[in-house]
Amino acid sequence: MARLDGFVALLERWQNAVNLVGGDTLDDLWRRHILDSAQLIPLLPENRPVITDLGSGAGFPGLVLAIMTGAEVHLVESAGKKAQFMKEAARQDGGVDVTVHQERIERLDPWKTDLITARALAPLDLLLEYAERFGAGVGRENPACLFLKGRRAGEELTQASARWNMDYSLTPSLSDAEGTIVAVRSFSRG
Repeated sequence: MARLDGFVALLERWQNAVNLVGGDTLDDLWRRHILDSAQLIPLLPENRPVITDLGSGAGFPGLVLAIMTGAEVHLVESAGKKAQFMKEAARQDGGVDVTVHQERIERLDPWKTDLITARALAPLDLLLEYAERFGAGVGRENPACLFLKGRRAGEELTQASARWNMDYSLTPSLSDAEGTIVAVRSFSRG
């Protein structure tokens, strides 16, 4: 908890100069951002997985998962100020195993990863395209992807099903009554 407190304090200080999260979420930061990220922990593969968090923003969910689980996490964020914030948060924490990639997802040279996460980044159809670049998809025993989605999750699943064959499950969000976690175990182009 002390490490999360330090992360939240740093975020609140930086928020004044850099728009890291929606200003209307600051009063409920622990539920809207920390709990929203932490709820993925029971769904993670065992044995300290390598996680790639796409569109990390201010480190949600990736940096929270690194702090809470000790997992190796790659944080992908193209916005320079947000990437700088995550580097500073990792430096101040000192105990996280994170790498910040300040680059657009489409331009990255993929690395070996066990799990792809994303929150508030893109429609499911595009997220699967990004995940495919990292070798996620067919033949995974554990979820290949964990995507935090809002009230349009069903609509996004319908649209993605036109292009992708997917083995997925849905878990209601603990932090948002309209939210859903889409766990995609395997997928291929349809």
